[in-house]
Amino acid sequence: MSAIFGGTSTAPSSQGERASVKKSKRDTGYLFIPGVWRKARFLVWLRRTHAWLGLWGALLGLLFGVSGFLLNHRQIMKIPAAEYAEQHQVIQVPAPARESPHAFESWLREQSAMPQAKARTQIKPAGVAPWGNGQVRQPAHWKVSLNTLNRMVTAEYWMGNNHSNIEQRKSNLWATLNRLHMGSGMGAAWVLLADSLALGLMVLATSGLLLWSRLHGPRLLALGLIGGSLATGLSLVVGSL
Repeated sequence: MSAIFGGTSTAPSSQGERASVKKSKRDTGYLFIPGVWRKARFLVWLRRTHAWLGLWGALLGLLFGVSGFLLNHRQIMKIPAAEYAEQHQVIQVPAPARESPHAFESWLREQSAMPQAKARTQIKPAGVAPWGNGQVRQPAHWKVSLNTLNRMVTAEYWMGNNHSNIEQRKSNLWATLNRLHMGSGMGAAWVLLADSLALGLMVLATSGLLLWSRLHGPRLLALGLIGGSLATGLSLVVGSL
């Protein structure tokens, strides 16, 4: 028909040319994916994995991003957001709670209304300690710390006393977010959840790099951005050693 009306056909004139055009389009797409992986099924799976992992970690990623920003700038910019309300008390310890470190910990949980808090107990036996220019013999010493997301309670007890020094710290919202970022006062379930987010971010970074195409810029620019960020990070780390 084009010959009759004097037109020119733009379609490939042979099967070989059509195959060449297809190959050219495919090669200009996903530059970081090996040719053997540039299959429709693999690309669909890669896009879906990238999308679903992004949805899984979206809100948690925002939470970790905000709390990480506060942690990163709390000293440099002196952000006063994270604050702790401290309280010191001297409380009488009942006789049953003075029998063992375990009994003392149970009493502290009940006294502070923190039955499910993570606990850490330090036991120092009786011994000799330096005092001025000489030495003094000190009794056994127990120290119990209870931790939740927004409360920290530490109690010390010296054998022979009938009282305990208790220090309590309660965090505000921003300090609670910081503790959440670090996993302080959280159980194993939160640690596993945070680990899944960290693994998800690694997969997102890898799949995002593989899905990067020439539509977003030349390959040389992409390699330059990756190398530049890596070199900057390494130079800062080395400079701080």
